[in-house]
Amino acid sequence: MTGGTTSSPEDRLAGLRAWIVTDGKAGDENQCLGIAQALGLDAELRRIPASSPFGWLAPWGPIDPRQGPRRPGGALHGHLPDLVLASGRRAVPYLRACRRLGAGFSAFLKDPRTGADSADFIWVPEHDLLRGQRVFTTTTSPHLVSAARLAEARKSPDRRLSALTGKRVAVLLGGDSRHLQFTDADIERLVRDLRRLSGVGCSLMVTASRRTPDSLRYAVQGLTRDTGGFFWDGDGGNPYIAMLALADSIVATSDSVNMVSEAVATGVPVLLSEIAGTPPRHGAMYAALKRAGALTGFDGTLVDLRYSPIDATPVIARALADAYIERHRGQV
Repeated sequence: MTGGTTSSPEDRLAGLRAWIVTDGKAGDENQCLGIAQALGLDAELRRIPASSPFGWLAPWGPIDPRQGPRRPGGALHGHLPDLVLASGRRAVPYLRACRRLGAGFSAFLKDPRTGADSADFIWVPEHDLLRGQRVFTTTTSPHLVSAARLAEARKSPDRRLSALTGKRVAVLLGGDSRHLQFTDADIERLVRDLRRLSGVGCSLMVTASRRTPDSLRYAVQGLTRDTGGFFWDGDGGNPYIAMLALADSIVATSDSVNMVSEAVATGVPVLLSEIAGTPPRHGAMYAALKRAGALTGFDGTLVDLRYSPIDATPVIARALADAYIERHRGQV
């Protein structure tokens, strides 16, 4: 499935009413928001319950009746939009309900696990197996780290970060998930490698996930305090975009393909700290990025990688716009 025109998605889908349907999980919601932003849509967030018996039955079960179209305040209450953009296993029954009720166009990000005909447009990363006429693939994931946001952050840099000396290295710490858990050896190796960077004059700019193990969080927080780096502890505005924009290099842990997708959108070297148990499908994406010259393993040293920024978000948005136009040819 490929796009057929070069006109801006924002121009072609301007004015459409859109819903974003997720259970509020940050990774899913940010991917949808990134696509909506690239399409120029002011999408309305429709969050569904993250925990309920109906969620346990997803993606095959029904929606929670309390979230139905006839229930004021429910996730599907109100006039159906022109476009429904959903992500996450629990959102699949709600997307299915929107299609049945007559929503204009349905799009799903990641594998819905219910087949390639589950939406009018489906995006999956290339390392997933789902394929079909309605399925579009890219190497990296969609996100909110746009070229425009990076440029704005460079134009008006965060004072907490611009004052740092030497080479600035953004450090993106992930954490435990259902796929893997950080071992003591993983944590010791990563802290040791980061200390090596600090020892040659690099300034670390660190952000941690809610999933980051406390032992890793406290060790890196102490390292940045001792070496004059910056660790965002939740105080003040989140400088995540500024960190990426000002970084000379980026260190990311291998548990999150979303973090790595955001990192390679900057065009600066991305150094991957391999975590034991990283799923093989993640590894397939990292191998592709290594071939593209954007990423290499992290061993405590800097590596000079040169590549053009890799950002799948506008590519996916353009393909979605093509699919929408094709579906509504003569009506737009």
